[in-house]
Amino acid sequence: MPEIKHEISTQEQNKLFKKISNWIALTPPLIKPDDPPLAELPFIKDQTAIPIPYSGNSRLGFWYQHLCLQHFQAQPDYNVIADEIQLNHNGRTIGAIDFIIEHLPTKTIEHWEVAIKFYLLFDGLWYGPNSKDRLDLKLNHMLTHQLAMSQHECFQNQHPEFGTPVPKLLLQGRLYINPFQQQMVPTKILDYEINANQINGYWCFYSEWHLINEPLYILKKGQWLTGKDESNLVLTGPSEQFIHCQAESGQFWFILPDTWPHG
Repeated sequence: MPEIKHEISTQEQNKLFKKISNWIALTPPLIKPDDPPLAELPFIKDQTAIPIPYSGNSRLGFWYQHLCLQHFQAQPDYNVIADEIQLNHNGRTIGAIDFIIEHLPTKTIEHWEVAIKFYLLFDGLWYGPNSKDRLDLKLNHMLTHQLAMSQHECFQNQHPEFGTPVPKLLLQGRLYINPFQQQMVPTKILDYEINANQINGYWCFYSEWHLINEPLYILKKGQWLTGKDESNLVLTGPSEQFIHCQAESGQFWFILPDTWPHG
């Protein structure tokens, strides 16, 4: 059940990059940063990110990481030492570290992992629109695998100059509930407190779509964060795929086949 694809021009991409960059600088994390390594939003609200040319993967997650790099480069308290460090051990790929950064005021070396995610509440669990993805599984993987990579012996051997970096996790995005079903909305995930302000999207099945009393506009890639413009088409019929939309009022919606998340 793949995402519907919408190709965009380079000009459109550049406009989206600016909008997404502003969104990143203003939007709190999905999980409250009360306990390390869950981090406060590290970026300055009114600071312009330093533009860095991009020619990489067109997936939103890669755009997001690139724009986080721009923000870290512009933030006067941070010095980006390295990004996208590939780790291999005994011929096996372990993964890639997003950022190694020096926090200049404290002269601390930090290992940052960043991710942009969208999760929908169903039967007490937060599923991605691709239901193989789940918030509890993703958060556990980031905490126990991705952030642990800077403590792995292969990283320590390759980069002894970094010592043991302080782990930091930034997880942004949006959480969605179904307004047409009775749901108990969890307040925590893996004992971490969910940021209730980020539960601000809606979702429903195609069989419930008629209950929405305003037009829905199909969002292009990147607009999942920033919203529609005058070019977006109105949703006119059901699909075998999930579709991410924004209503005339501005409300974000996921519309899903009735077999989701099991089909």
